[in-house]
Amino acid sequence: MNGMPLWIAAAVLWGAAAGALLPRAACRFAVPAGEGWRDRCPEGHALRGWLGPARCGECADEARAAAESSDACVDKGTAAAEPYTPSAPLLAAVTAFLCAALTAATGTRPELAVWLLLAPVGVLLAVVDLRVQRLPDPLTLPLAPVALALLGLAALLPEHAGHWLTALYGALALGAGYFALFLVNPSGMGFGDVKLAVGMGAVLGWYGWSVVLLGAFAGFLLGAVYGGALVVVRRAGRRTAIPFGPFLLSGALAGLLIGACAA
Repeated sequence: MNGMPLWIAAAVLWGAAAGALLPRAACRFAVPAGEGWRDRCPEGHALRGWLGPARCGECADEARAAAESSDACVDKGTAAAEPYTPSAPLLAAVTAFLCAALTAATGTRPELAVWLLLAPVGVLLAVVDLRVQRLPDPLTLPLAPVALALLGLAALLPEHAGHWLTALYGALALGAGYFALFLVNPSGMGFGDVKLAVGMGAVLGWYGWSVVLLGAFAGFLLGAVYGGALVVVRRAGRRTAIPFGPFLLSGALAGLLIGACAA
């Protein structure tokens, strides 16, 4: 454990670099349900690729030209409809913090690499769901298979502290539980949450059934506290839909941190 500060520093650097590349993906994915992924930057230029800033190089050139022009004006109607452009420093800071926390809890065990690879995906999912209440299929559908494949590799390495079969069963169990909730109350539970729950069940299941239950409970508790707070301050009613993905992810993070520390 003497080298842990170096591991945490490396995790912070990784998280900051990965988080700084998320704004373009967040901008492209943050569209209402039923619409195709955004293929134009906020200024209308073709947006290529999924990693990097939300604004392209042409945007920066036009912004400089407009700033230098005394006749430049802003179309208020266009500005109001401008696509989502998340803050790269904020995403970098959040991802770096999560990676540092995961490293401190997990130590140098091989599953740490899995958590560090999945952390930026979790941040991206939370950001998009908070913005448009949508969990993109290109992120949620491969999440469980990728997590299980990576954990399978980690299980082959010495000093790992989890169980691959429990991760598989955890994915099936948590996914089935959320699917049941979706069938009971489709208006209160989106199917995107069901797909995300399968991946989170795999992650939590690595450290055992108690961690699966803890992570699931923490997610519902955080969601209930948030929804109750909105009702108290009269910013929402009892039937107001809220994005549940961030709370599912936060609960999974809490369970994962506790499970990693206890392993």
